[in-house]
Amino acid sequence: MTLQEIIDDSKNIVFFGGAGVSTESGIPDFRSVDGLYNQKYDYPPEEILSHTFFKSNTAEFFTFYRDKMLCPNAKPNAAHFKLAELEKAGKLKAVITQNIDGLHQAAGSKTVYELHGSTLRNYCTKCGKFFSYEYILNSGGIPVCDECSSVIKPDVVLYEEGLDSDTVNGAVRAILNADCLIVAGTSLTVYPAAGFIRYFNGKYFVLINMDKTPMDHAADLVIHGKVGEVLSQIMI
Repeated sequence: MTLQEIIDDSKNIVFFGGAGVSTESGIPDFRSVDGLYNQKYDYPPEEILSHTFFKSNTAEFFTFYRDKMLCPNAKPNAAHFKLAELEKAGKLKAVITQNIDGLHQAAGSKTVYELHGSTLRNYCTKCGKFFSYEYILNSGGIPVCDECSSVIKPDVVLYEEGLDSDTVNGAVRAILNADCLIVAGTSLTVYPAAGFIRYFNGKYFVLINMDKTPMDHAADLVIHGKVGEVLSQIMI
């Protein structure tokens, strides 16, 4: 079957996306040839983006974070807009994303489970006051709360930190109820997120990714290509 035929035959689609969904918006992924893991820093990105490093090398964490994790000029691409269109049409019930860029919401998606949090939300580690993306972007050095002067932390899940239980439960529920699961732009090598697909017991399992994944053999349809280019061809 083609992707169009699968979507036409589905009433409860869930989309599970990784970094490859946002690369067409100019946001770098982690594991490709020119991704963050193949660039040179004083520390590996996995170490910089860890809870331990955030606590012990906070200034250096924010230097890397502003430089590589904040992309103020990024705009939603064809994938984001098509998913929002599918949701509006009643076909797509949820987007589950490993990305932290907020582009699904910017494109109009309403039901979005952000497994790894969002750069758009930041909070004081002491009093809990929330701060905007711009506050972090425009602050120098370590951003501190304007009320209690404590360190502000991005509301993103760092290495060594657990996923938010409400987000996880919502995502699992969505997958359990889906008749079609589209997994796109992810290597399916990052756990626990990659393990979510085991909850799917519906009719169609679709994989869209530039490269092969460990789950290609289990999919009803595998498309190797750019997510935005593939999804933009869908007629609703």
